[in-house]
Parts: sequence; C-alpha cells; structure tokens
Amino acid sequence: MLTPWNPAPAQLTMAYSVCRGITRTNAKNFYYAFLVLPKRKRQALCAVYAFMRRCDDITDDSSLSFEERRFKLDTWLDALHRAQQGEPSDDPILLALTDAQRRYTIPAGLLDELAMGTAMDVESGSESHEPPPSAEAAAVPLTVQYRTFEDLKVYCYRVASVVGLVCIHIFGYRDPAAESLAEQCGLAFQLTNIIRDVTEDAAMGRVYLPEEDLARFGLSAADLLANPDAPRFRPLLKLEADRAREFYHAGDQLIPYISEDSQPALWVLVNIYRRLLEKIAEQQYDVFSGKVSLTVSEKLRILGKGFLQRLT
Repeated sequence: MLTPWNPAPAQLTMAYSVCRGITRTNAKNFYYAFLVLPKRKRQALCAVYAFMRRCDDITDDSSLSFEERRFKLDTWLDALHRAQQGEPSDDPILLALTDAQRRYTIPAGLLDELAMGTAMDVESGSESHEPPPSAEAAAVPLTVQYRTFEDLKVYCYRVASVVGLVCIHIFGYRDPAAESLAEQCGLAFQLTNIIRDVTEDAAMGRVYLPEEDLARFGLSAADLLANPDAPRFRPLLKLEADRAREFYHAGDQLIPYISEDSQPALWVLVNIYRRLLEKIAEQQYDVFSGKVSLTVSEKLRILGKGFLQRLT
C-alpha cells in the first residue's frame, strides 16, 4: 500500500495564498464574512470557494460545447479524487482543498455534490454551441431550467445548500439540527442570487425562474428578451423574494448552533445577503436596469458589526 503524499508546509502556504487571491477577487460577498473568522478556518473556506469557482468557470465556458464542459468537469473531479487518495498534485486549489478537507473532516460526497450541481447547467437537451451575444437578440434560445419551485430547490440544494453543509463542518457544530438549518440558509442565498442575476442568466440562455411561476403571472421566458418590463416581473420576483425571506430565518436560527469563533462570520454573511435582497426590493425589483449590489461601505458597516460581535 502506497504511503499518501503530503505536501511541504511551504507548498500549502502558497496553495492557500492562491485560493485567498481567487476568493478576494471573485467572492464579493463571501470574502467579507471570511475576514472575521480565525485564520485557519478562513483559509479552509477560501479553498472551498476556489474549488467552487473552478467548477463554475468550467461549466460557464462558452467557448466549449456542453459535452466538452462536462468532460472537463469530470476530469477536474477525477483530479480531486486522486488528490484525496493521497496522490501528488501541483494544483494549488486541490492542495489547499484536500488539506482543509482532512483538517475539518468534510465528507467527500459533499464536494462531489457541489460539482455535480454546477453540471446541472450543462446537461444535454439545451445545447447551444455559440453563446448568445446579448439578451437583446430575439433569436436567443432561452431555456427554462426548472418546471416547478420544488424542481428549482433540487438545483439550489446542490449548488448552495451543500455549500452550507461544507461551511458548518469548517465552522464547527455538534447538534445535527444545524444541518437542516444550513441547507435552508443556502436556499435563501441562492434564491437571492437568482433574483439578482435574472438578466445575466438570460444572456447565457438560462432562466432559473420556475416555469409554473412565470405562467402564474402571465409571463414567459421570451419576455426576458430585449428590454423586459420591470413592473410586469415585479410580482413574480417578489414571490421568490418572500420565499427567500422565509429561508433567511433559518440562518438566524443556525448561528447559535455553530462554534462561537465562527458565529460573527455567519452573522455577517447572512446579513450581507439579506441586505442585498432588501436593496432589490427597495428598487421595486428592477433587476433589469443594472446589477444590484451592495456598496463597499454598506458591506463594511455590516463587517464592522461582525467584528464587534467577535470582540464581545
């Protein structure tokens, strides 16, 4: 039996540094919450985020066909599995992730589920080899990804609830009740992202708003082409926002279940995302005029309150 390979401390330091850079550049909301975590936990979450980012980058690569993206994702997962088995790797993300996985006993199945969640965007049946040039092109083929809200929840579970489950392993928890709350908190985050990114997703030919919800308000995917009528979409987006608000309650309930040194970080994360949702609501759910986001000062105010919680 081969002895598992262990990277040198200097290699791990560099690997975590790379993951931190990826997170700082791309995780506009997550990174602020990570700042109030103890260093090792912050490093571990940066490794998880960098892994997620690589999965997303593969499945969103419009220069590749859907089959090519799926093959590339499978190859990436195979590299992860080999690294988990102790084979040498020179990929900094895999070096950091496998170290974090061992350190915090993250179930391997959760990482596989996370990757497979992103693969749901590249399953056969909606092939469009060339990416749509813009949401204004009337010929853009839009695909409504999910028929019902229950169908959408399966996707949200894989790409967001699973992230919540990974996070609480790093945060630390003992009561199994934390797991269901983490799953619901992930749903709140993902629904917020879906509402915010309606235009951006439509530009890629994807509509995550459930087909039955569109029909309920007399809408169709085609209404997202050209210049969508924001007032017509307002009742639908409010419905999805109200669902997200219910799930945010689980985030509040989750905080006392995790280790004290991680509670401020979760508080920051929940409140950044919830504030984003409320900012969308304040703009009458007009997510079509431009991408809604929190300013740096808004995030810093929430972060400051998180730091005070950590100090007290």
